[in-house]
Amino acid sequence: MRKLSFLSTTTSTNHSNTLFFFRPKNIFFFPKWTRNVAISATSSNVPRRSKKIVVIMGATGCGKSKLSINLATHFFPSIEVINSDKIQVYNGLDITTNKISMTERCGILHHLLGEFKPTKSHPEFSPSDFRSAGDFRINEIVNRGKIPFIVGGSNSFIYALLVKRFDSGFDIFESLNPVINELRYQCCFIWVDAIAPVLNQYLDKRVDEMLDSEMFQELKEYFEKEGFSDSSSDGIRKAIGVPEFEKYFKGKISYEEAAMEIKENTRVLAERQVKKIMWLREGGWNIQRVDATATLTAKMGSEKIAGGENPARKFWEEQVLEPSAKIVKQFLLEG
Repeated sequence: MRKLSFLSTTTSTNHSNTLFFFRPKNIFFFPKWTRNVAISATSSNVPRRSKKIVVIMGATGCGKSKLSINLATHFFPSIEVINSDKIQVYNGLDITTNKISMTERCGILHHLLGEFKPTKSHPEFSPSDFRSAGDFRINEIVNRGKIPFIVGGSNSFIYALLVKRFDSGFDIFESLNPVINELRYQCCFIWVDAIAPVLNQYLDKRVDEMLDSEMFQELKEYFEKEGFSDSSSDGIRKAIGVPEFEKYFKGKISYEEAAMEIKENTRVLAERQVKKIMWLREGGWNIQRVDATATLTAKMGSEKIAGGENPARKFWEEQVLEPSAKIVKQFLLEG
């Protein structure tokens, strides 16, 4: 079996190099039922099929990470997150790959996020790798009495992790083979979605914001250190933004053209992600959709509500967070 190369997550005894996680006290009220559910839903040493996990899926930009953190801080304090984004699993390029920051994590432990460091013999983290590593992390989380949340947009990773019979020889989404419905765990699926015109407009805006927040400088430093790729690109070099700006730094396209290509490729990615989720849903997976359209629309607008607040937060809580909390609560309370 190949040994995967992960960055060490142990903390140093040198306090200058130690990461401390703080959860603010007395900010959120945790209902009594959430504590009881968290314990009963994740007892240790249980068969794999008896383990309950929550899967938050959706297109890029819809708010999957935000939802997982909100659920943890508002309702379910016993959550640990396993990243299922096949690009964010790689170490480096945190802005370009849009990894959730340490501050945004609010002390919630995240796994397989920026942990994998490619080697010449093992340049990519495959769906099979995720199946093995994800199962190992799920066991660890459950044995700590916590609830595993699988969060990310790579549906090929999610499929590889969850199905009982996984064949790495073909891509279920490319081959149009029947979807396997026999899963290794008890799963609750939440799909954070938005209608395409609104999502595309929001994604364009997000690319502009990323470029304004040091993404360009991050990529410049990356190419200065790593150099340009050969004819093939592996691992993190597949991240949207890397090939586009590689062409820019080689003098083949302008900055504006690189930015436009990033926007176009991001929209194409979102469309592919939605199609894959629909394929799984039509194939029999019980995927429950929550609609973030109003939230994204409000985030792009200038409309204000009473008190001068943008209505995005109100829409998010009413149309995404609260329905998701009810879905998870019902799932965890089921026998």
